[in-house]
Amino acid sequence: MSNYKGKLHETVCRFPGTDIWNDSCAKKELEYALERGAVGATTNPIIVAAVIRQEMDLWVGTIKKLTEDMPAATEDDIAWKLIEIIGEERAKMLLPIFEKYNGKKGRLSMQTNPKFYRNAEAMVEQAVHFNTLGTNIQVKIPVCEAGIKAIEEITYRGVSINATVSFTLSQAIAVAQAVENGLNRRKKQNLPIDKMAPICTIMIGRTDDWLKTYCNDNNVVINPECLEWAGVAVFKKAYKIFMERGYHTRLLTAAYRNHYHWSALIGGECSMTIPHSWQVKINESSIEVADTIDIPVKKEYLDELFKLPEFVKAYEEDGLKPEEFVRYGAFQATIKKFVEGYEDLLGTVRKIMIY
Repeated sequence: MSNYKGKLHETVCRFPGTDIWNDSCAKKELEYALERGAVGATTNPIIVAAVIRQEMDLWVGTIKKLTEDMPAATEDDIAWKLIEIIGEERAKMLLPIFEKYNGKKGRLSMQTNPKFYRNAEAMVEQAVHFNTLGTNIQVKIPVCEAGIKAIEEITYRGVSINATVSFTLSQAIAVAQAVENGLNRRKKQNLPIDKMAPICTIMIGRTDDWLKTYCNDNNVVINPECLEWAGVAVFKKAYKIFMERGYHTRLLTAAYRNHYHWSALIGGECSMTIPHSWQVKINESSIEVADTIDIPVKKEYLDELFKLPEFVKAYEEDGLKPEEFVRYGAFQATIKKFVEGYEDLLGTVRKIMIY
């Protein structure tokens, strides 16, 4: 009989370099993940809106009190104050891990306002503020031209970043280089970097989503199994480059769509932020936990994928220039979704404010 609490617990026990995060800050979901070896958690406007709906009994009173205590506040003001309160509270659940690993694990990621993606200064200001909310806060910044500029400055100011809205190798490398620039600026001024833990997300499931959309919109037919491996292929190539170049930034998988997004990437010095529903599916599966990070994607899959110009943009190091990041289909679809999620959050807060 196994002593493991499911496949993800087995993953972190057998491959301690592969970290599991909870892709939410919902209390019960985070407790489930922590019991099975998770060492991080994340938020964004969509997640926070879902958490409030899921935990309405915990937060309706808080929203009403904020409304009373801040009589001139807009729904945006209330929403961001609520995001901060939730972030501070759930970050405390991870604090023992943060302290055990000297800042390298045990962080909660909080995302800047998705509407700021064109404004580096606004992202920097909000990131620096978030960093005051707890010692183990990590700040999510979208990977676009303004975001890359913000990432260097935020890193220089001592904030650990989590680059998000990222789908391609060129985005990941731009993030890693921006972080190195920020860290080097700190080192020149003898500022500490030992407890910083920069992360670059590759939303591999959304890479797959975009290629499927591209094929559908352009009447392109290829082996559908190939489209389930596109994001994995991008991640594996990025991981190899990051290891070879010794970047301080650690890679993170996100946006789970199939079990390959876990099972094909085990054993790497990387992190995986997994939604609760996928954690349950994986934990109850019979899939073997094996060292797979260095096993290449099948050549016949890559040959098919290379027929898609949008895959080439994602897979090649020079596939996109920073000014082109915002025009990549996966970026456009995701930033729209995040903005819509923020508006949804405002709607939830509004309903409670006007009672």
